[in-house]
Amino acid sequence: GYVHVQWKRQVEAQARAEVEALSARIRPHFLFNSMNTVAGLIHVDADLAELEFEDLSELFRAALAAGERAHPLERELELCRRYLDIEQLRIGERLRVEWDIDAAPAHLPVPPLLLQPLVENAVYHGVQPLLQGGAVRIAASTTDEELTITIENPVPPDRVPRGGHGMAQENVRQRLRLAYGGRASLEVRERR
Repeated sequence: GYVHVQWKRQVEAQARAEVEALSARIRPHFLFNSMNTVAGLIHVDADLAELEFEDLSELFRAALAAGERAHPLERELELCRRYLDIEQLRIGERLRVEWDIDAAPAHLPVPPLLLQPLVENAVYHGVQPLLQGGAVRIAASTTDEELTITIENPVPPDRVPRGGHGMAQENVRQRLRLAYGGRASLEVRERR
């Protein structure tokens, strides 16, 4: 019994350490990008920059808490909204956002910063390279025992990989595995 309890504690501690390490990898990437966007506003519209610093401070709080066990899905979606608001300032009308999340169970616990890196990828790899921009669509659907969250973005016709190494996607996959075992997954599909 003693050996089993010790083994179980060690496995739990290792899982917590993995989650913290995965969370720490996401923090600098999106915070740096967000800070640059808001900082660029200071000389253009100081009042708007001040308002956007509030969104940025919420993102900072979330990043600092990313190693915590979970927060409600509605909080995660709010962080995505705040991030997209900041990006809207940078990209302007080229970024359109469509929300279809009425089916999302608001109080479902999810790991912090689970969706935001995927939304960031949708903007960076899908909308930003297109001169005409495009739409990021975030949707939720449910069945009796399953929640599906879809994040869609355009695929540039002459898509050239832009410095990404799939870190955000792999990070989300690992965090899903640690949080939910085999009951959750991330699928990435490209349709033209």
